[in-house]
Amino acid sequence: MKAVIQRVSRASVLVEDETIGSIDNGFLVLLGVGEEDTKEDVDRIVKKMAGLRIFADSEGKTNLSLKDVNGSLLVISQFTLYADCRKGNRPSFVHAAKPEMAEALYEYFVEVCRSYVPKVETGSFGAHMRVELVNDGPFTVLLE
Repeated sequence: MKAVIQRVSRASVLVEDETIGSIDNGFLVLLGVGEEDTKEDVDRIVKKMAGLRIFADSEGKTNLSLKDVNGSLLVISQFTLYADCRKGNRPSFVHAAKPEMAEALYEYFVEVCRSYVPKVETGSFGAHMRVELVNDGPFTVLLE
């Protein structure tokens, strides 16, 4: 499992020119599910993500977590995080989970996130989406 976490001042996701999810202060999470991932991987990554202290405190130090700043989450499925570009010019996605498995773990990821964070918005699994964000910092972290 791979999660690209971007600290944002705002983010939104559109499907067919309609906004289906948006947040202010928080994390935009691009989530890729691999063929060998499990619910235990989800639990571990969500716990780690929720505890990340990457928001500034009153002294400007990155000491505060998502909960500390009453932040929100926008979670977007992103199988392309498993692109293997080592050979040729066309990425291979053989290590990404099959859609049925990926969607089930994506939905579980969102469910677990909601146990940590009051506001969790999502994209639409498998849809063509446009994601708009203002990366605050910029601050981007990769969890695997």
